[in-house]
Amino acid sequence: MKRTGFLLGALSGLAVVANNDTIFSQALAQTALPGLPGGSDRILVVINFQGGNDGLNTVVPFGMSDYYRYRPSLGIAQNEVLRIDDTFGLNPVLAPFKKMYDGGNVAIVHGVGYPDPDHSHFRSTEIWQTAQPKSYESTGWLGRYLDDAGLPKANLFNAVAISNVLPELLISKSTDVPAIDALASYGLRSDKTKGNSEAFHEFVRDTTVPFRSPFLAQVAEIEDHAQRGAQELPKLIAGYQQQATYPATPLGRSLALAAQIVGSKLGTRVLYVQHGSFDTHVTQKQTQNRLLADFANAIAAFYQDLAAHGNDKRVLTMTFSEFGRRAAENASRGTDHGEAAPVFMIGGGVKGGLYGRHPDLGQLNAGNLAFTTDFRSVYATVLERWLGRPSAAIVGGGYTPLPTLLA
Repeated sequence: MKRTGFLLGALSGLAVVANNDTIFSQALAQTALPGLPGGSDRILVVINFQGGNDGLNTVVPFGMSDYYRYRPSLGIAQNEVLRIDDTFGLNPVLAPFKKMYDGGNVAIVHGVGYPDPDHSHFRSTEIWQTAQPKSYESTGWLGRYLDDAGLPKANLFNAVAISNVLPELLISKSTDVPAIDALASYGLRSDKTKGNSEAFHEFVRDTTVPFRSPFLAQVAEIEDHAQRGAQELPKLIAGYQQQATYPATPLGRSLALAAQIVGSKLGTRVLYVQHGSFDTHVTQKQTQNRLLADFANAIAAFYQDLAAHGNDKRVLTMTFSEFGRRAAENASRGTDHGEAAPVFMIGGGVKGGLYGRHPDLGQLNAGNLAFTTDFRSVYATVLERWLGRPSAAIVGGGYTPLPTLLA
């Protein structure tokens, strides 16, 4: 068994995950490619649209007649769409986000997916988070980045998941990542009872116990990191002055905490946030519109806050969802599990616009949008053009970065 990721924070205790050496771990011992721009102060924020967001009603192909044929009740009227050009526009609830797009701070990548897609939430989420469509991998693509990047081992906040569990994309072999659902409750459940922490460490140090496990020292170390992180983080971000009004929603609170972490300059390179569920099999319009409006308001507040502190060009935000939805609406005025969908890249370092080729609505893959951009090309863009690391070993092959970021 090798040290992997331990689940910390949010009163969740610890989880130990075993894994074996893989081709990734053998290949990651390499230096950054010459000329890659990823500065030490750049941060990636990943927002997971959990449940499978419907791309067709997010980035609306109102100029394609097939869209309205497939969506007689769910289709968004042409006069309501926030137009980008004569073919595409945004859902009308995304007005604050459209303003960011018009300012050149949003890149929209059409038709992102992977070959032979899986329609299971669990498996497709795993594929997106490990970057391995054809096999099972015990580390996440950003976990492998963290292990590869040579970040300071003493820093407890090289990456932070603002969620109640550690997502698979941040599971690594040698980098501990805290999962913080809410700052007030961040810590170990055992530490909520006086004396439990010291009792655990006494047990680890006791050489007279009837067995000795090689994992006890590791568990004790991770518990120590969780304890110190829970004590230090509130102090480290306490001086941050928020400069925007966030929605009073889970996403709004998560992005407000993300801005505090960014602005407090803790050396954090990756932040993870979750939003959803977008699993809209029934009465999709009400649920999706509420979630997209929340996203638009929260992300606008986030970048307003970042800009007020001079951090908007340091932070790249990327969205993903485990799959899109089927082209045709179902009988319950919803949509079922699909395949390709758009990905957003947001921030002051983005070269705004539309990228890639939108799936052909006249050439569906068994009722689904056929992917036109491999999601690993998006990851390669983030790794090479933003974080400054070679991508091939991390994503499992050579994928050409997209021209979505400024030099």
